[in-house]
Amino acid sequence: MRTRKKHIRSVVERLLTHNRVSSAPVPIEDLARALGVSIRRTPAQESLSGFLLRDNGGGRAIIGVNKLHHQNRQRFTIAHELGHLLLHTRQEVYVDGRAEAGLTVSRRDEESGAGTNVEEIEANVFAAELLMPAAFLHADFASYSTLDLLDEDTLGDVLGNLAQKYKVSRQALTYRLVNLGYAGP
Repeated sequence: MRTRKKHIRSVVERLLTHNRVSSAPVPIEDLARALGVSIRRTPAQESLSGFLLRDNGGGRAIIGVNKLHHQNRQRFTIAHELGHLLLHTRQEVYVDGRAEAGLTVSRRDEESGAGTNVEEIEANVFAAELLMPAAFLHADFASYSTLDLLDEDTLGDVLGNLAQKYKVSRQALTYRLVNLGYAGP
């Protein structure tokens, strides 16, 4: 199970550069619109965060988002689905046992967080790269002293402030910082 982290980072950097995004929070809905993607929010079961529906022939795409989830989770879901759109090949949708030509549906649900499907892992890596770009985090961390980051209370404040700035959960931010080598597991 191998993810294409360098490729994903490159795709994200091009997307951010092309859209002149240079600071947090990343305007995820503006990026989706720039890619021609419509976003629809609707209530859904707790286990379904969202989905990507694309018309392979017409080049249109819709991201459905569970509006009952926290706004930060909705942002992550949109970024995750954009990852599928930009990284993964199109698959046919099966309805009642037959292929519906030209349509593709990808879902963000409990399986996407299980860490077993390479496409889901890559979409999660893409979302983290897009919402919390390494260069942005590096610049933010440069403004803190090592002593600030060693003090547990101050570190908690730093994480809270950064999570708020990036409009992500503290859990997503912490996971991203561990993956970038800023913190141990």
